Amino acid sequence: MSRRAGMVVLIGALITGAPRAALADRGAGERDRETAARALRAYATRYVLAAAHLTPTYARQTGLACSACHTHFPELTPTGRAFKLNGYVFRRSESLEGKSPEGQQSLLLNLVAPVSLMFQTSYTSTKKALPGTQNGTVLFPDQLSLFTGGEITPHVGGFLQVTFDPQSGQIGVDNADFRFATHGSVLSKRATFGLSVNNNPTVQDVWNSTPAWGFPYGSSAVAPAPGAATLIDGTLGQQVAGLTAYTMWNDRVYGEFGAYRSAPLGIQRPLDSTATGVISGAAPYWRVAFPNVWGQNYLSVGTYGIAASVYPAGVAGPTNRFTDVAVDLAYMHSFGSNSFTLDGTWIHEKQTWTAGGAANPTNTLRTFRMDAMYHIGTRYAFTLAPFVTTGTSDTLLYAPAPVVGSRTGSPKNDGLIAEVDVMPWQNLRLQFQYVAYDQFNGSSSNYDGFGRRASDNNTLYILTWLLY
Repeated sequence: MSRRAGMVVLIGALITGAPRAALADRGAGERDRETAARALRAYATRYVLAAAHLTPTYARQTGLACSACHTHFPELTPTGRAFKLNGYVFRRSESLEGKSPEGQQSLLLNLVAPVSLMFQTSYTSTKKALPGTQNGTVLFPDQLSLFTGGEITPHVGGFLQVTFDPQSGQIGVDNADFRFATHGSVLSKRATFGLSVNNNPTVQDVWNSTPAWGFPYGSSAVAPAPGAATLIDGTLGQQVAGLTAYTMWNDRVYGEFGAYRSAPLGIQRPLDSTATGVISGAAPYWRVAFPNVWGQNYLSVGTYGIAASVYPAGVAGPTNRFTDVAVDLAYMHSFGSNSFTLDGTWIHEKQTWTAGGAANPTNTLRTFRMDAMYHIGTRYAFTLAPFVTTGTSDTLLYAPAPVVGSRTGSPKNDGLIAEVDVMPWQNLRLQFQYVAYDQFNGSSSNYDGFGRRASDNNTLYILTWLLY
């Protein structure tokens, strides 16, 4: 499946129900929910002028429009970040409640099944057709996903995405994030504390500057893609299970720490000598960010990373070591009903090839991406997004091969993505994207050793994207 397109969830469509508030018990759980609800309403009032125009998606859960949590799905507003940070538990839906003989709440179930749908169809055309193939590929569907989730208990919520991939013709688990959240006070300031269980490092993140939810939000599954990618940049998606603990203090400091262990899908358990790419033990993950709000501006600057020792084959013997350290930035400025957002990340990876698989004993790989997006209300969005990947040349890792190889042994790629999005409805998008390459897998001309130019991979991608 397309990695970027697969990593989508419309928070407002996670759970269905009537737009009426259902009160739980009068204990601490309800007080926490009421506090979270006040925060969400304050965010929505400040940042989203269109929230009163309800749609059938996000309105099912909270009574607010998609624009309350998204400038441009899946890009989050402060309201959306607050909703996710607090465990997906804010809602206004009819529920079934159970209590113990002592009056304590023991059950809270929505009366309507919490299921939503994502459907995509697309057209892809490269400047030059791939050898021996027909150019102008239509995928119908490009992707089909079902989502379920929302509030499970007053402190526990999450989401699960199940996706049909037309390339393989199979249905499988995509992204998943389930979390516990509660509140307290540290140094007389409000703090949120939580735990997340998820299957993709950064999928639990509340900013769109990290890989799992970063731009491009939809990209072609059939166009050639650069061969080099860092471990944290989607490589571990749906191949691991992780537990992280996080806290947001005074809306100014965010910290998250945890670990991931291999849990690949479609492979027999326990993992044995037939497995590949298994993490030795657990891989530590960290995330720190410093958000701030002033006037009509929102800015978050942070860092994140992971360190993993990986068996190239089997579950014993020497391992290769990958250490990823990244910095990121997320900025938003509101112009009334319009807004400007800027997201960027820089990832540095150190590779130590003790178990072999590379020509060099150590390599580095660096990736930089930034996207600048201007939103005209909830109807239009215009984006420019430069990208650059550089690193150590390695003739074994990046060997010559038609289309996907590298004649020079270099992982260097750079180019620009230009995109126009038209949203006649908040849950329907028409996406027009063009990806232009200056260098691809190390060179501009004859990059693969078989005569193909980097610009031959320039891609026009037209996507229709429906969420319901």
